[in-house]
Amino acid sequence: MSAPDTMPLLKAAQEGDNAACERMLRENAGLIWSIVRRYCGRGVDSEDLYQLGCLGFLKAVRGFDASFGTQFSTYAVPKIAGEIRRFLRDDGTVKVGRGVKERAQTIRYARDRLEHALGREPTLSEIAAETGLAVEDIAVAEIATGTAESLQQEVGEGLTLENLLGTENMEDKIVEKLALREAIRALPERERMVILLRYFKSLTQDQAARVMGVSQVQISRVERRAVEMLREHF
Repeated sequence: MSAPDTMPLLKAAQEGDNAACERMLRENAGLIWSIVRRYCGRGVDSEDLYQLGCLGFLKAVRGFDASFGTQFSTYAVPKIAGEIRRFLRDDGTVKVGRGVKERAQTIRYARDRLEHALGREPTLSEIAAETGLAVEDIAVAEIATGTAESLQQEVGEGLTLENLLGTENMEDKIVEKLALREAIRALPERERMVILLRYFKSLTQDQAARVMGVSQVQISRVERRAVEMLREHF
């Protein structure tokens, strides 16, 4: 987008026009991803980094003033990078054993092969058939190595964590998504694992029960308690 085209849209976004914010984000996605790619490979999912970049971009939208005498993109770049760097500086990564890492690598290779062959994202059961691993083992390996899917992924009941917790405008959605990650990390270990298995890996309660060596009824209780904890956090 050229500078003359940017200014009216930028002004509208600064005045609270969500459609203008969405368009600004959409048309600057390449810029945001170009910065995100600098920070990939540090144990944080690239989609999480992109969400952080979007948050930094929206902060740049809010804070930009044409009297700065610089182009908006020049002003936005350090805001985007700063938001990502701040998260990487403050966020601790979980260390996992070599065996789990090797299993996760096997799963990634199988996922890539199946995606190429099928022309779509493979299901957990298809990956299990390809690798010979149990669905539950795949879920645990991917969670342990930080490759869980988007917070918007649906579980069997058609629910998402975002549906359960609610969202506001676009910037609130991004902030809430990142805050939700932190809230999940703060849960007790058992509650955190149930949330990850159910809402990130789409396991049924029965499958999650087999992973954790408990009954389906216990999983149901822990899940309800964990969701209430997240609701109270927000």
